[in-house]
Amino acid sequence: MSEHQGYMKALKCRECGREYPLTATHVCEFDFGPLEVAYDYDRIKKSLTKAAIQSRPKTMWRYRELLPVANDPTVGLQVGFTPLVKADRLARKLGIRELWIKNDTVNYPTLSFKDRVVSVALSRSRELGFDTVACASTGNLANSVAAQAASAGLKSYVFIPSDLEQGKILNSLIYGARVIGIKGHYDEVNRLCAEIAGKFGWAFVNVNMRPYYAEGSKSMAYEIAEQSGWRIPRHTVVPMASGSLLTKIQKGYQEFVKLGLVPETKYSVHGAQATGCSPISVAQKAGLDFFKPVKPNTIAKSLAIGTPADGFYALRVMRDTQAAADDVTDDEIRDAIKLLAETEGIFAETAGGVTVGVAKKLIASGKIPRDDSAVLCVTGNGLKTLDAVDGYVGKPREIKPSLREFEALLANEEKVNA
Repeated sequence: MSEHQGYMKALKCRECGREYPLTATHVCEFDFGPLEVAYDYDRIKKSLTKAAIQSRPKTMWRYRELLPVANDPTVGLQVGFTPLVKADRLARKLGIRELWIKNDTVNYPTLSFKDRVVSVALSRSRELGFDTVACASTGNLANSVAAQAASAGLKSYVFIPSDLEQGKILNSLIYGARVIGIKGHYDEVNRLCAEIAGKFGWAFVNVNMRPYYAEGSKSMAYEIAEQSGWRIPRHTVVPMASGSLLTKIQKGYQEFVKLGLVPETKYSVHGAQATGCSPISVAQKAGLDFFKPVKPNTIAKSLAIGTPADGFYALRVMRDTQAAADDVTDDEIRDAIKLLAETEGIFAETAGGVTVGVAKKLIASGKIPRDDSAVLCVTGNGLKTLDAVDGYVGKPREIKPSLREFEALLANEEKVNA
């Protein structure tokens, strides 16, 4: 094993198993299957013990042997190890015995789980000699690439649908990234980026760097298992855009079992989508192992991928773990954002509303039994999608600076609530 490769062995086709060198490439040239990183688990087992993990800083890099960098990471050293919050008030509202929120609304530096994947992708891009990084994004990824590229002194280009939430556009521009708005939906942006990656030779985190980038999502699974007392939760509910996060959470759980860090146990990884962009959940509910692409129409723009790259694999994970999927309307998303905020003091973006809203449905239908325990993955901060709930949460009551007016206001409220 070359030291230059760290604990990685090769890139391996998920379909035919052919192996490729650890370069910036993402598709098998024989069957066009996606490539993913293969590791030397025997070597990893010797160094990645519970004691070793617990002696390290509380970031996602405490699991570095399972993340695809050859040397010590150089970008995003403070990313990860977000809180796992016991959500008793929300559990009572949803009617389940025990509920936890994996709270990536406070992830560093840009308040979404995308900071995990970008930290890995940019650290690996530097190792491979790139000085310009780029991405196709529905918002959160663009924010993270822009911020972490700035901190690493890398040039960055981010390509987004031009109708993205204003907050997410500003959150990319502020870091000095070259922000390109495309008049089209995400799948059209993604196609253009594949062409640009081929022509300009940049490190596109979710195109030619995708095998490394996607592995960063596993860190959420590792943290959940460690924070749950070194065990895998019975139920995990994950929002789905491309489907990659769901598949990587499953891979992370499996790796911890393989390394003897958690006991083997029965668990289910459930998927959540917005009704206005629900190709994976529609297929799962119909019992199909393939999905039909759709044109997105939802306020959950961070999940608005109509042709999900990992949709097939997400369906397989849900089948293998005996899990379910569901979807929620725009109004159900808003209701769920409000419910999470009012019960647990966590303000999630629209994707978080999707996770909570779908969890509510899965509990009500018995697909997650009421006497079980579940972890809900909340992946981004509500400050990024203020327009989604604007006009939906009421307005401040205005009075003059007068005690009499305040007393009148209180009396009126008591009358209304009586």
